[in-house]
Amino acid sequence: MLKIAYDDIYKHPLPEGHRFPMEKYDLLPKQLLYEGTCEQAHFFQPQILEENERFILKAHDVGYVNELYTCTIDPRAARKIGFPLSPKLVERERIISNGTIKACQFALNHGIAMNVAGGTHHAYRTRGEAFCMLNDQAIGAYYLLEEKMVHSILILDFDVHQGNGTAEIFENDSRVFTCSVHGKNNYPFKKEVSDLDIPLEDHTTDEIYLNTIKKIVPYLVDKVKPDFVFYLSGVDILATDKLGKLGCTIEGCKERDRYVLQFLFDKGLPVEVSMGGGYSKDIKIIIEAHANTFRLAQNIFF
Repeated sequence: MLKIAYDDIYKHPLPEGHRFPMEKYDLLPKQLLYEGTCEQAHFFQPQILEENERFILKAHDVGYVNELYTCTIDPRAARKIGFPLSPKLVERERIISNGTIKACQFALNHGIAMNVAGGTHHAYRTRGEAFCMLNDQAIGAYYLLEEKMVHSILILDFDVHQGNGTAEIFENDSRVFTCSVHGKNNYPFKKEVSDLDIPLEDHTTDEIYLNTIKKIVPYLVDKVKPDFVFYLSGVDILATDKLGKLGCTIEGCKERDRYVLQFLFDKGLPVEVSMGGGYSKDIKIIIEAHANTFRLAQNIFF
């Protein structure tokens, strides 16, 4: 059975007018239930578990974590996060990270598991930025490695924004190969160095984008020989996205997910999927694009 991490805290409200679309975290599970793609049994509620704190501290500096948990981060550094910092928001981030850890367990047992939130790839070892405070997939990777469940990990980050925090966290760890396919002229404007970066020009079409993905995924699986894959399935590659500069259609985005998930299924590689970005003006487009990822996961793996 497809297992999906979701908690009501994912839709934690922000001040009115804040540009981050929190409503998608509430609407997406409702859509999946309404259309029959999922049943309530597919969803599990992650919790803050103290035994998982050591994996957070593998991905992040202890000083930064302590300041984050006590909301004592320097105001200038806090502004880079983009959220008004609060204990509730930090709790949300910790629950999301634990959702990804739990999803890793399910993925090892069932082939795939999803997190309705996550994809917080702009969180560095010593700081947060761009709506990201704790790097959920980096934390999940350290969980798998420290518990000796896997030996080699591939991170496929196909959000429109480079996974700069993820690249920095694993820059000296040969057990984790980081790949980021992103908009060349999108945030972050100063990029980090992933193990493989593929910057795409503005208005990149479905054809160019998909040709790139269909070349790179088989190449990396053959090169890295991973035991486990993390997939960041951001839908901000759409031409309609307010924060992205690529030119993909919703059909192209769906084909990207179909290809990646089918390839990993065929290879027998377990995968944890975190949702990542999506900022189209029309919320219906965001929900449809994200829902496609869950529909495909259900259809391909089960």
